[in-house]
Amino acid sequence: DSHLSRTAQLPAPIGVFGGTFNPIHYGHLRSALELVERLDLDHLRLRPCSEPPHRDTPSCPAEHRAAMVELAVAGEATLVCDQRELQRPGPSYTVSSLEEIRGETGADRGLCLVMGGDALTGITGWHRWRELLDLAHIVVIARPGWDLPREGEVANWLHDHRLASRDDLRREAHGGILLESLRPLAISATEIRDLLAAGRSARYLVPEPVLDYIHAHTLYC
Repeated sequence: DSHLSRTAQLPAPIGVFGGTFNPIHYGHLRSALELVERLDLDHLRLRPCSEPPHRDTPSCPAEHRAAMVELAVAGEATLVCDQRELQRPGPSYTVSSLEEIRGETGADRGLCLVMGGDALTGITGWHRWRELLDLAHIVVIARPGWDLPREGEVANWLHDHRLASRDDLRREAHGGILLESLRPLAISATEIRDLLAAGRSARYLVPEPVLDYIHAHTLYC
């Protein structure tokens, strides 16, 4: 069928991975790199939230958090820091960023919005959440011990849009939900902040340039 033959040739999709990155650490980075390789992404954009809608705005300013992301990905061509949410006033709504990125990439480039299982469970609280699949695929990172919603609105939505395999990400530019398991790295930004506040070392949890930046700007202490 001509539609399938056309869509099978879609260019490699782009990943979009938002978060506070407060601070970015090796858990974020290793997951990002594994996603690029497993999903055959062209690249993955790490998108620091300026004002996250579903949690308190971090005490560490967005400019510092974005600068640390830039430092962390400087040596990896497939990882990029996307600072668009720092340029927009007000809450950092994912759907607004996806609309902007879709406008830049055109209709035929696949977009993959990456989120954790906990975010999927709470997706109905997101701004214009039903429009997300009009703009991108959603790739859900299923951590060990996480269970799929079994009933209710999210379970039905997942059932209607779930993709059978990674190959489906290349057939259409948006509209599907893929579940992906990654190597769990038990590193938490909260733990890193607590270590630094206590005057202890966060070495080997975050890239060395990020740690140097934290000390140079006396963050988290």
